[in-house]
Amino acid sequence: MTGRFLGLAGKLYDNFEEVFCALSMGVMVACLMIQVSVRWTTGSGMAWTEELSRYSFLWTVFIGAALVAKHGSHVRISAQFMLLPEKARLVFRFFTDLMWIGFNLYFAWLSWQVISGGLAFPEYSPVLGIVRGYVEMIIPLGFVLMSWRIVEGYIKRWRKGTLTELVKQIH
Repeated sequence: MTGRFLGLAGKLYDNFEEVFCALSMGVMVACLMIQVSVRWTTGSGMAWTEELSRYSFLWTVFIGAALVAKHGSHVRISAQFMLLPEKARLVFRFFTDLMWIGFNLYFAWLSWQVISGGLAFPEYSPVLGIVRGYVEMIIPLGFVLMSWRIVEGYIKRWRKGTLTELVKQIH
């Protein structure tokens, strides 16, 4: 039983961003379809679908950014380093990723400062009545998750001895 649970927990951890983005995107699309259908049939919209789709879009974007960081699929300008030896490219890659992580963590801290004020003096969403601080909590969480997935990529490659794959030339 414990092994099965750990296997399931490991799969959920490994695929968290994919599953979460698929679900939140599904919520967003369903809300928009309901909104369009109701507008088309009645001539009037449903405010809750608009608000929920906006919130699910926000969550999809920030978890999606972590997904892109996990797979190393983000846009990166690296042509200027391709003439350097592989080890020098790896040093530059590591340095730029450290700067990225530093920015992420600083922005997470700044956004947490704003959101914690919003939690102390809550502002409620107009239709669903949700404390907006809870919805916006995805901003610092997304930046921290992005940073973790970058670090995790280095750890996994270091353990496998494949760090240089990060800077291999693509032909």
